[in-house]
Amino acid sequence: MTIAAAQNRITHLASQTAVHRTFHWLHLHQPQLRQWLLDVVRIPAPPFAEQARAAWMLDRFHQLDLSNAHIDEAGNALAEISSESPADSPVILISAHLDTVFPAGTSCEPIAPPDTSRIYAPGICDNAAGLTGLLAIVAALKHANISPPVSILFAANVGEEGEGDLRGMRHLFERSPYANRIAAALILDGSGSSAAVTRALGSLRFRITVTGPGGHSWSDAGAPNPILILSQTLLQLAAIPLPSDPLTTLNVGSISGGTSINSIPESATALLDLRSEDPVQLTRTAAQIREIADSVLPSASPRFTHHSPKISIETIGNRPAGALDPHSPILHALRAVDRHLNIRTELRLGSTDANIPIAKGIPALALGTGGIGGGIHTLQEWYDPTGRETALRRILLTLLDIVQTTSEAATLLPTHRV
Repeated sequence: MTIAAAQNRITHLASQTAVHRTFHWLHLHQPQLRQWLLDVVRIPAPPFAEQARAAWMLDRFHQLDLSNAHIDEAGNALAEISSESPADSPVILISAHLDTVFPAGTSCEPIAPPDTSRIYAPGICDNAAGLTGLLAIVAALKHANISPPVSILFAANVGEEGEGDLRGMRHLFERSPYANRIAAALILDGSGSSAAVTRALGSLRFRITVTGPGGHSWSDAGAPNPILILSQTLLQLAAIPLPSDPLTTLNVGSISGGTSINSIPESATALLDLRSEDPVQLTRTAAQIREIADSVLPSASPRFTHHSPKISIETIGNRPAGALDPHSPILHALRAVDRHLNIRTELRLGSTDANIPIAKGIPALALGTGGIGGGIHTLQEWYDPTGRETALRRILLTLLDIVQTTSEAATLLPTHRV
């Protein structure tokens, strides 16, 4: 499929009455979107504790009259606009993650100063804006009574942030009843109207722990000291040559251990974050990390051989790398939509829920839901929905084109006029 063919399809699609109805709903219901945004951001969704927000999204799915609305085994809130296709036919996924980076107890009450269009609250851009965008797409499609030729699966998923390790998306693509049916995916994440994540930044995360007998700093002097051994390990890790092409980074984000100034600690721990655009480079550097850790111990405190220190490396995160085929029909569709809407497409590298489908060779894009945001992952996070309507039109047109091209059907028609 050529870009020119995609452009012709988008022009035809955008001219249909049903699509005009979706746009009309978006234009008239910005106050409703604002209310959804304020309601959802108030509900805490710390890592591994997204249940309350998932329940709220499930209630919205029921109110919007979606079919098969439920919470799955992973905690994802799911629902469909179902087609008349067989039960095992392809589905198109559109999702937004539920979780935030903020721990339990963080106040998420939004603040909307009267002299600005900004709204301040932890997690309001990442990803209350995405969840609001997801509901907007659902509501617009339902208002227009669009009956898709293949089913559309809506997901408010868990586990995108931090050590969540994309567990909600992994479940959908690996263990859920939809695992072998998802033909393409659109991921709604944060703000913006022009960017599209098409390259998945891979990462491996490790917990390195050194243990020893511990003891008193004077009477047990010379006993293996886990903090010193860990420090030696980290210094050698810092000396690993990392390529700039493919760009690869290694960060030590946290160190902990010990109980008092005059105690030899019994353990010390460091958390490492390794990232690369290239899965081969990720594997290569991970092997170097393990080799260095294994080489440090033989030289540590030889006089205490009966209390030898131990080192362990636990993988606590694995986000696969990959890239969308530059000739993928989904990318042609996005470019055609952007041309139609006078948007300059910005293709980006990122770590999002799209990592999972992209790494599996399933076409996927991560898109912003409009407006602008700032202070991401801080208590001063903010979101300004100004201009959001254009981004939501972008998402709708791209979604509907994917639905069309996935199906054998040539057109998308409303079931009846409203």
